[in-house]
Amino acid sequence: MQIFPLTEGAFTVGKSKKFIPFDKENDELQQRETGSLLVEVQPFAIVTSEDILVLDTGLGMEENGKLQIHQNLLRVGVDPLSVTKVLMSHLHKDHAGGISRTNHATGKRELSFPNARYYIQQQELDFAFEKGFPSYIIEDLECLRDNDQVVLLHGNGVIDGYIKYELTGAHCPFHQVFWIVDSGEKVFFGADVAPQLQQMKSRFVAKYDYDGKKSMELRRQWWQQGQEEKWSFLFYHDIKMPIFMG
Repeated sequence: MQIFPLTEGAFTVGKSKKFIPFDKENDELQQRETGSLLVEVQPFAIVTSEDILVLDTGLGMEENGKLQIHQNLLRVGVDPLSVTKVLMSHLHKDHAGGISRTNHATGKRELSFPNARYYIQQQELDFAFEKGFPSYIIEDLECLRDNDQVVLLHGNGVIDGYIKYELTGAHCPFHQVFWIVDSGEKVFFGADVAPQLQQMKSRFVAKYDYDGKKSMELRRQWWQQGQEEKWSFLFYHDIKMPIFMG
């Protein structure tokens, strides 16, 4: 497998839930809103023997009129049109902003990866429309409904025999995580239940989680098992360590 972090940069996020760009060289965290967290926003691309996968889709920002996640893919030699599967942990705006884009010719929103299937928990999609702003941006998600490219998942299961998904909740009620097993390698993507390396190593209950204690216990369980089985961990919000080889 080839794994490519697709970083969109560092940001601070506080009670307002706004993601404000942070220059790690020049900015001071103390000057931001009290209680602000410093996070990376970092989708991943994985090239397996069967697919080109994208794991979550970032904030949906644009560079020179082009979607940033597309630009990041091109930089690592991956054509966005070649992506075959998009695996969504959940639909919070920092994970699903790039799930769709505006077609500047028609003015309509369309899925960002036209040749891919999108794998999303049915209950998460329903919850996103129920909950709405500020955690979810409904305009970005409208084109997921009644779309043949979208595969709605229910609970736990396996995709094409090598991608395992598990409904964990914990960060939000219908958050899911993924294991990808290919050519003897196992990659784990815990998204916002396991967002940073340091959280795997300490007993930490996050106030921003739907069930912080469950998140903590899951991290402890995954870290132990992953160390024993030599998983590669992908950390969506880690400033320094996007990939950790167990």
